[in-house]
Amino acid sequence: MENPERSSEKFYQTQKLPKGLGLDTRLQPPRRQTIRDVILQVYDALEEKGYNPIKQLIGYIQSGDPTYITSHKGARKIITRVSQDDILEELFKDYLYGPEQH
Repeated sequence: MENPERSSEKFYQTQKLPKGLGLDTRLQPPRRQTIRDVILQVYDALEEKGYNPIKQLIGYIQSGDPTYITSHKGARKIITRVSQDDILEELFKDYLYGPEQH
């Protein structure tokens, strides 16, 4: 039996929709976000709400408490999809090897 998630990917890959027509983006499959994308998106949401994004992210990683992250723009929901260990791993790789080296 074919994985239903895979079959929907095939469906979306075969659809050729013209760009720039103001089509509803909810019809397209969600783009798989990298951990870096998640961190940057959450950082922007925290900054928009007037929080210190670095301190809030550190608080979240240390405690695991998602209330350190604002719900603005779905940031809390987005970051809870990624484990704290994976976030730390990404941050260390980025720090040690540079953003494009890993």
